[in-house]
Amino acid sequence: MQLRNRRFLLLGGTGGIGQSLLQALLAEGAVLLVASRQPESLQLPEGASGVKLDLAAEDLDQQLQAITDTWSDIYGVIHCAGQNQFAGLSRTPVSAIDSQLAVNLRSPMLVARHFVSRFAAAGATGEGALVFVGSTFGSIGFPGYTAYCATKFGLRGFTEALRRELADSSVQVVYVAPRATATAMNPQVVNQLNQALGNAVDSPEMVAQRIVKAMTRDQRRCFMGWPERLFVVINGVLPRLVDRALFKQLPVIRRFLESGVSQ
Repeated sequence: MQLRNRRFLLLGGTGGIGQSLLQALLAEGAVLLVASRQPESLQLPEGASGVKLDLAAEDLDQQLQAITDTWSDIYGVIHCAGQNQFAGLSRTPVSAIDSQLAVNLRSPMLVARHFVSRFAAAGATGEGALVFVGSTFGSIGFPGYTAYCATKFGLRGFTEALRRELADSSVQVVYVAPRATATAMNPQVVNQLNQALGNAVDSPEMVAQRIVKAMTRDQRRCFMGWPERLFVVINGVLPRLVDRALFKQLPVIRRFLESGVSQ
């Protein structure tokens, strides 16, 4: 996938990974539209412009149409937005479940639906790119992240089905799954949990570079981190082994879940 002089709509560009991804894409010569509910408040470097978009809005499809009516040269979309909450399911508010479903799963589907139709309308030249940033938790269910895992499992399945649906077209569908990343999205209790479990945590800059590499190398799927990539394979073939490993960690995980520090 060529990035230079092509315009991409970046969703989640104000988050930890998103900010690093913005810089990495600009360094490759891409031209960016950065979506935000308040684009007027953004301070963006040269090569990037803000556009108004609320991924949780009921009228998301109409908002996307307004953007493409104005910016007809959008080549692709990078969906890097997401929400999560570390909490036991019984302590997870309905509003938190609804917001994660809306942002993490509904919005990628509506974004893809809108742009697939737009790319198809271009006929034989209907090139385009749809890049989705998922998570290792889209392949491995983890205690305390039941709703988040459900949305990320859904995102992974959606991108897989969409890729196969568009296999005879010129539209590229890329799915990238980072492992734990050091961003402000994680509350202190999650940072403490990762430290207690000895989980490796990547920097947003490293993750951003890996996403760009997946795009430029036309990778369909990219799972980050070792041994996380191995665990993804094992979980798909012998999930009981992962069950046992997580069961051993459950007392530690439960201690952090019940600490009350996460909110």
